[in-house]
Amino acid sequence: MRRTTTVRMSPGRRRRVTAGVGCLLSAVVLAVLPLPRGVDQAQAATTESSAVTKSGTKAANGDDFSQLKVTVHQTEDLTGQGVRVTWTGGQPSKNTYSDFLSVMQCWGDEDSGPDRTQCEYGLASGAQAANGRYVFQAQGTSSVGDPLETGSSSTPVDKSGDHYVPFQPVEGQGSATTAGTDTTYFTDGDTNAVAFLPNDGDGGGDISFEVKSAVEQPALGCGARTTSAGEIQPCWLVVVPHGTHDPNGSTHGGGNTVASSLSQSNWDQRIVFRLGFAPVTDNCDPDKPERGIMGSELATDAITSWQSALCKTGTYRFSFTQSGEGQARDAVTSGDSVAGLAMTVDPVEPVDGAAQVVHAPVAVTGLTIGFVWMYSTQDNGSLPLTELKLNQRLLAKVLTQSYPYSVVQPLDGAPDYLSGNPLSLVKDPEFLKLNPGLDGQAAVNSPLGLAVTLDNTDSARLVWKYILADSDAKDFVEGKSDPWGMKINPAYKDGAISDSLDFFPKADLTPTQVVCAAGNVTRSPQDVVPYANDMHDAALKVRRGSIGTAYTCAQGDPLPRLTAEARPLPTQQRQFGVVDNASATRYQLGAAALPNADGEYVKPTNASLLKAVSEMPDSDVAGVKAPDPGKMKNGAYPLTAVVYAASSLDQAKDARQDYAKVLRYAAAAGQTQGTAKGELPYGYAPLPQAMRTQAEQAADRLEKGVPDAGESSGGTSGGDDLSGTGSGGAAGGSAAGGTGTGGDSAGTSGAATGGGASDTARPSAAPSETDPAQQNVAQSGGSTPAEVLGLIRWVLLGVLVAGGVAALAGPVMLRLSVRGATHGGGAE
Repeated sequence: MRRTTTVRMSPGRRRRVTAGVGCLLSAVVLAVLPLPRGVDQAQAATTESSAVTKSGTKAANGDDFSQLKVTVHQTEDLTGQGVRVTWTGGQPSKNTYSDFLSVMQCWGDEDSGPDRTQCEYGLASGAQAANGRYVFQAQGTSSVGDPLETGSSSTPVDKSGDHYVPFQPVEGQGSATTAGTDTTYFTDGDTNAVAFLPNDGDGGGDISFEVKSAVEQPALGCGARTTSAGEIQPCWLVVVPHGTHDPNGSTHGGGNTVASSLSQSNWDQRIVFRLGFAPVTDNCDPDKPERGIMGSELATDAITSWQSALCKTGTYRFSFTQSGEGQARDAVTSGDSVAGLAMTVDPVEPVDGAAQVVHAPVAVTGLTIGFVWMYSTQDNGSLPLTELKLNQRLLAKVLTQSYPYSVVQPLDGAPDYLSGNPLSLVKDPEFLKLNPGLDGQAAVNSPLGLAVTLDNTDSARLVWKYILADSDAKDFVEGKSDPWGMKINPAYKDGAISDSLDFFPKADLTPTQVVCAAGNVTRSPQDVVPYANDMHDAALKVRRGSIGTAYTCAQGDPLPRLTAEARPLPTQQRQFGVVDNASATRYQLGAAALPNADGEYVKPTNASLLKAVSEMPDSDVAGVKAPDPGKMKNGAYPLTAVVYAASSLDQAKDARQDYAKVLRYAAAAGQTQGTAKGELPYGYAPLPQAMRTQAEQAADRLEKGVPDAGESSGGTSGGDDLSGTGSGGAAGGSAAGGTGTGGDSAGTSGAATGGGASDTARPSAAPSETDPAQQNVAQSGGSTPAEVLGLIRWVLLGVLVAGGVAALAGPVMLRLSVRGATHGGGAE
């Protein structure tokens, strides 16, 4: 599946190993490391069904790992994502160079597994024990030599005469590296290897390890290499345990002398897990012409998963171009041949003289404030933050660069125009009131700012609508100080922020002069908290603990310039960002709890997302729900969004048929949650049955095309006219517990569609049978379209009978009948 926005990681630069970094590491206490668990999202059995647990063995050097048990919690249907790794049975770590694990990803053959030249390892940032690809040759009784590294032929030698284990990429990706510090294939900024994962106080641990497909790391080829029979070759996750001894049996003397995990004696203790990756190709015939789909990033993961299944039949293949929703809507209304199907959150508004556009709900998801946050304990250790609360005013503060450390380097001190404001989030009394466990943190032990995208999107508008629906946040944005005296960054005054804003402005461009050896450099707040390419990129950078902050001068460069800070150690990662829920789940980020209209702090789960759908009012286009985060109640997650597929009825018949196929797949097989290709990725909630029916009706409507003269635009291919006299179709309305107005159940907009529904329309207090908040995943597929349409027919019959009685009773009764029907449909 193509997407025009791809993750473009800035090339990392290897940081010099210094005594200072070693000292920093030594401050880490190792009652540590579970990194935060992922979004609180219900996971089907298919995820954990591929979990594998293996045990260690006793080492020749005296360390005994036979009680160590390591579990990799997903080993099949993998892509570029986070994978949970847990372990028990080790010895608790007491320092920075003993009793720990190293974890790496490797390629290799089905039968033999990987050898040490096939592993991405050795360039982790900082002075981590067991890091590097250099190995110590045996030197008699020396405490640093590996007795199994003997003879000049065991490993190659670089230009300095040092022995190293080369990295050999998969065939077709280049030749082997020529030094232990060769950054041809990976760097300290983008490697997924973790050299030092200390055992916690119970001798165990819990992390989220980033695995890479061939898309993210071609040199490993995971998901792209096949056997002669066409099967996907496996990749491997390798865990190397370390105790308290050097390979020759002597006790470790310190972090700098711990032999690499690739040193033969250590490598022989490895625990190897087979990883099954999903194919990175879409299996589409490249000779087939393309049908273009474009639009919201909120749909990217779902459509990417569905694309392989959609390619199996038909004469066309589908390509997806990720873009701002506004651009996609314009493409649909203009008849742009690039894409005949747009993925959008806000509807395509009717345009005079333009062809009608049909809308079909295809995905329920939302936005997440995803985080990875290690906080300092009183004994100078580090622990993962697992619960985080943020309110609307705190989000406003972060997004308006109102904390000094979001615009300058801490060494610079707070600028005058932000004097008096808390230096960072963890020094804000409002934040600490919600998160008292973080009281006492140093100001630098906080994310600098939210990682956000630059694009104009419906997602950004949803965030601003949520923030400004809160009176306290709105007052802050308009210049009123909070109760503790914090004020907005003056660069955002004078109406810079509104609830119609569809991007995240960085209005403060105040320059700071940085003195470099090669000359002075100007640093701006955008160097401190740079934009991410897209929300997937933001999630990945948060997962890695590095968003590209550039504080300092590039060392040894003849030109004066800033360089991105080195990726922090796993025990010191602190980042958060506005990301799509699918990406947050994919990389197992923590999810901040946000307050809804009840003041209840809610995380994105299947239940809270579907509850929000049931609370959403109709938009001005019938059949399309409008996110209204300021009105979400009763357990609803406020940043929920429904993605609609919009397509013009004025297209060639074969195009309409092909796009209708997409809608039908999305409404049926595409709503089965799972990790396999063709399934609905976690982070999306399955569509409730009413919305599935609505999508199927939209497919019928799209296939039928522009109605003939005199034909109702609300008709469906089944022959039932659900448009009536302008009231919304039952399927579209039932998704919110009532009926909408102004169009048909397929969500058709256009010049002939008529008036739109009130944006204050609400569901009835009593949930209907099709209220998505009352449906679990199994129930979502329980009713057939025929059963739902049969129910609709009886409801319509009842309405017609009631209307006839009201008409006979006179104008007064008619008015009362209409008012009652409107109230029952959710409009106020």
